[in-house]
Amino acid sequence: MSFIDRLIDAAHERGEFDDLPGAGKPIAGIDGPHDDLWWVKQLMEREQLSWAPATLVLRRDVERALERLGEIPSERMVRSLFDDLNARIRKANSQATSGPPTTLLPLDVDRIVDRWRLDRQSRRDTHP
Repeated sequence: MSFIDRLIDAAHERGEFDDLPGAGKPIAGIDGPHDDLWWVKQLMEREQLSWAPATLVLRRDVERALERLGEIPSERMVRSLFDDLNARIRKANSQATSGPPTTLLPLDVDRIVDRWRLDRQSRRDTHP
């Protein structure tokens, strides 16, 4: 038995491994296919990073903002969010991209605010 093995056995006997996080649970991904980039994928997930091209991220951000329009608490916040998205759209449309080209046009913020108002009014009408 090697010196290291003896140290591990002694630590095990003292119970130094008893309360480790994940004790008794299977190792995540142990049965999955071998992936040389597993650590990169875990890092990106943990740090909430994306591999997606900027134009696709922008398209996704616009879709999410429109889906969550009713959750925005004030008109000022609606205008600010969509003004920022429009600035990003204009910038993307004015530059060469390394990924797919953007097909987005700037959004009509006044129409979006009208939609937001109608949504809020209909919520008030149905929940007095």
